[in-house]
Amino acid sequence: MTTPTLADVPVRSSLALTRRWTALLQPPTFAGRSLWLTWLGTDGRQSPVLLPVDDVPAVPDRRLLSGLLDLHAEVAPHLGGNDVHLAMALSRPGEPVQTEHDAAWACALHDVLDDALDATWSLHLAAGGRVEPLVEASSFFVRVAARLGDGPR
Repeated sequence: MTTPTLADVPVRSSLALTRRWTALLQPPTFAGRSLWLTWLGTDGRQSPVLLPVDDVPAVPDRRLLSGLLDLHAEVAPHLGGNDVHLAMALSRPGEPVQTEHDAAWACALHDVLDDALDATWSLHLAAGGRVEPLVEASSFFVRVAARLGDGPR
């Protein structure tokens, strides 16, 4: 029996996405600040692209955030179109508890991405050996389950 690669196993819940980030960002301890990006297709399968944006500022830069929209617009059509989930993880040194800067990232991402991506995005924090959700997108997983005939999870 062969074990499928992570990209072949659909992510079907917010908890599964947290576990996926934990598997991808091993070990989850970081010397610098990065924003990691990946995408989930309409069936919940992860894109093979895992993109770190290194040396991001402690306080989010609006130009960087709007650039995320441009990048998403390039990637999403290759994964199934409008209902593609942009999954992000903010990695940084320090303890795995939300700081004022982490909250500023979440708020700025809400401002820039919510309407543009129909809230089909999420943000995790990777720090201090742990991965924790900061912004979950459970409605995406309800739609994935409906498409796959699984019912909500």
